[in-house]
This record gives sequence, C-alpha cells and structure tokens, in this order.
Amino acid sequence: MGSDGMDVGFLGLGIMGIAMARNLLKRGFKVTVWNRSPAKCEELAKEGASIGSSPADVVKKCPITIAMLADPSVALSVALGPDGVVEGISPGKGYVDMSTVDSGTSSRIAEAVAAKGGDFLEAPVSGSKQPAEMATLIILAAGSKSLFDKVRPAFDAMGKKSFYLNDVGGGAKMKLVVNMIMGSMMAAFSEGLSLADKAGLSQQTLLEVLELGAMGNPMFKMKGPSMIDGKYTTAFPLKHQQKDMRLALALGDELAQSMPVAAAANETYKKARSLGLGDQDFSAVHQALAHEAANASDSAKAAA
Repeated sequence: MGSDGMDVGFLGLGIMGIAMARNLLKRGFKVTVWNRSPAKCEELAKEGASIGSSPADVVKKCPITIAMLADPSVALSVALGPDGVVEGISPGKGYVDMSTVDSGTSSRIAEAVAAKGGDFLEAPVSGSKQPAEMATLIILAAGSKSLFDKVRPAFDAMGKKSFYLNDVGGGAKMKLVVNMIMGSMMAAFSEGLSLADKAGLSQQTLLEVLELGAMGNPMFKMKGPSMIDGKYTTAFPLKHQQKDMRLALALGDELAQSMPVAAAANETYKKARSLGLGDQDFSAVHQALAHEAANASDSAKAAA
C-alpha cells in the first residue's frame, strides 16, 4: 500500500528520527518536521520536507504526527509543554510516539491526548541507526487500533514489520523485555571474548565457531570484529542500555519475576558507566571486563 501523498508530521530528528523521516519522504509522504535545533530541519527541507514552528503547529497542520525523542523527560515536554502536541490536538487527529519510554510516561501522554479527543499510539522500535536508515525497524505499537490501521503505510515505509500489542503500555513493556535480553546477551558475549583471550585462544576463531552454530546471530557478527579491535562506534549508547536493564528489572520487581541473569548483566553495565563508557556503544561493556582482567594481572604482578 503506497502513501498516496499522505500528510505526516515528524518531531525529533536525532540519529533515528532523521533517518525515519527521510524514508517517509523517499516513499512519497508529505512530511512536516520540527526539531529543537533547527539545522536538521533545514537539511530535510532541501529533500522536500516542510518545517513547523512548534510541535503544536505541526499537529495542527497534519492529521497524524509521529515523534522520535530521546527519553521520557523530552517526550513529556514535547507532548505536554507550552506549544506542545496536546495544545494542537483536536478530535480526529492522531499522535504516534515512537520514543522508548516507560509505560507510565506513555499512559500520561495517552490520557492528555484522549482528553482533547485525539487518538494515541505508542510505537517504540527495535533496531538502532543502521536499521533506521535501511527501513528495517521492528515497530511495537499499542493504543488506538484505528490509528494503528491509519498509520500502517508510514510504518511500512520505516520498518520491516509492525506489531499491534493492545493497550498502551504493551509496546513499552515489550521493548524493555527485548532490550533486557539483548543487554544480557551482549554481557555474556563480552565475558566469552575476554575468557577466550585470557585462555590464549583466538577471539577471531571464537567468532567463527559461534557464527557456524545455533548461536550465530547478526549482533555477534556485526559487533564482534570491532569489539576485538577495541572500537565501539555508538549505534546505541551504553547508558541507554543500562537504563533499559534498570527499567526491565523494575518491571520484574513489580511482577515478582526472578531475573538473576539480567541483574548480574546490569551490574556489568553499571561498572562500565563508572569507567566513563556511558556515551560509547553498549558493546563497550566489553571494556569493563577487559579492565577487570588488566587490574587482576597488575595485582598479581604487585604480589609477585
């Protein structure tokens, strides 16, 4: 199904947002953009986007507005603040928040949108910079089913599959579960690379063995070689991975679900943050383990 020149607003042009808005333009959508720093808007205006003066202005102009913002505090200020989304919402208009936030934040925004007669959908994504650029994101939507049906052509332009997960909160919780598994896997992978190295084995050979077996996966294949080289170019910041581990563990507390593996992985990410690695890619959790190995060998030398 094509876009038929559908009008869409887009708020937030960070690493993810700019790639997603660009894919909408490429697929023939009429896109009106807004960003806190206007330079990114100018870049997309050259590619055919219109520019809105505020979130409220964008919402007034477009039947559906999508947002991709950094965190819960930004999501709340853009939605509920002065000249924000809720100021521009009226009956029949839809707001789709694709930012990764906790379900409490989503619920607050949903209630404010509903109070003005608008439709709301939370739709966090699984995937970082490269999937955003290649339009292969996985979209985890929850909230208004009629808005989900209306915005499907836009989701199809930005991602490879979208799921409808019923009531608001379902998308946010699914995203936390996915990121908790991802973070735990990355921590275990880092431990394995460090152990292989310490045992005098080739880390490169370990990658090949993993790739050929049942544990072969795109994340190990993509991140492994650069981790061996000690390079951690940021696609998903480590501090955000640790925040998602923390939120997932809080959900586990609430539901009395035991999560010993995730809890241990979270400690490793906290250690990495204490070493100043928060802004590096989440694969830099490997450095926290390498640091541990270096410290152990230093103390062994001192003891000798």
